[in-house]
Amino acid sequence: MDFSFNDDHLALRDAVQRFCDGEYPAEHRGKPEDAQQARQRWAAMAELGLLGLPLPEEAGGSGQGAVEVMLVAQELGRALGGGAFVPSTVMAGWLLATLGSDVQRQRWLPPLAGGELQAAVALYEEGTRYDWHQVETRARETRDGWLLQGRKTLVLHGDSAGLLLVVARTAGDAADREGLTVLAVDVHAPGVKVQGFDTLDGRRAAHVTLRDVRVPSDQVLGMPGRAADAVEAALDAATAALCAEAAGAVDALLAHTTEHLRTRRQFGAPLAKFQVLQHRVADMAIALEQLKSMACAAAMAVDAGDAAQRRRLVSAAKALAGQLGRAQGLAAIQMHGAMGMTDECRVPHYAKRLMVIGQLFGDAAWHLQRMSAAHALA
Repeated sequence: MDFSFNDDHLALRDAVQRFCDGEYPAEHRGKPEDAQQARQRWAAMAELGLLGLPLPEEAGGSGQGAVEVMLVAQELGRALGGGAFVPSTVMAGWLLATLGSDVQRQRWLPPLAGGELQAAVALYEEGTRYDWHQVETRARETRDGWLLQGRKTLVLHGDSAGLLLVVARTAGDAADREGLTVLAVDVHAPGVKVQGFDTLDGRRAAHVTLRDVRVPSDQVLGMPGRAADAVEAALDAATAALCAEAAGAVDALLAHTTEHLRTRRQFGAPLAKFQVLQHRVADMAIALEQLKSMACAAAMAVDAGDAAQRRRLVSAAKALAGQLGRAQGLAAIQMHGAMGMTDECRVPHYAKRLMVIGQLFGDAAWHLQRMSAAHALA
């Protein structure tokens, strides 16, 4: 694979870096953002064109691929920013662009790209761990549309979304891969209850309860019962973006840690003079290059369109991000000493984000099993 970037890629990366330096000043990174800050930053991302980056040009987007998303996600990870970029722009945007009809795409994608609308994918259910295709939420066809019943959990930024893309079962048993359908549900529709909560890294997720929710037929995305492949592809695209975000976070950790070791003195000398700490920083630098390389491989696999290769490389990248992200976060805290455990220090905020990334959409063990299964089928 060729991991080199062209001039357009470098210009995009530089533009996002300048945006992050302005919207996420170094001294504020990791601090919870209030609702007004979140709206202002989301609008600024839309103005820069980031919210429409992977969306089709005819729907107000830029029509860029996973490699461009990777560059954006890496810079957002370095700044601990981005909010709902991955769940709304990448994951929900992918589903709408892939499964939506022309009318549906024109209805929802332009406001998604313009920042007027956030979308969230209601996928996982309680007790299913990472097996996303185990769906008990049911959609039953009626005379005037569909009737939706069920409960979803860990809907990322679900309490700030105006549109929920609910993965429901319209045929088959709870563990079947086939028979899944994506329905677009207005968050304010009767019978929809959204219970938001904070995650470890200070971001938001929600439980969503659906009781006798009526969904018009024109809000069903794609053919009923045939959404599994598109859902998996959208999930892999979002997972690849998270791997890039993890690389950006580790890059920031490396910069903070080396600066601390240069300026902090112990026994009359800077900590950077101690060989054991030099070795640990070298390990962190090696881990960063591994994360960057695997994030590139995952993004290129998403763009390539080969489902089997995409599964293998995305799972390989995510397993590595889960293992190395947590390890480097803890190493950075340890090298900062006691101050590495305080909220005033930025390092623990990066460590928390890396821990959450390691658990989202499958932990390292789950992705290693998935990668092994993909190799066995190849």
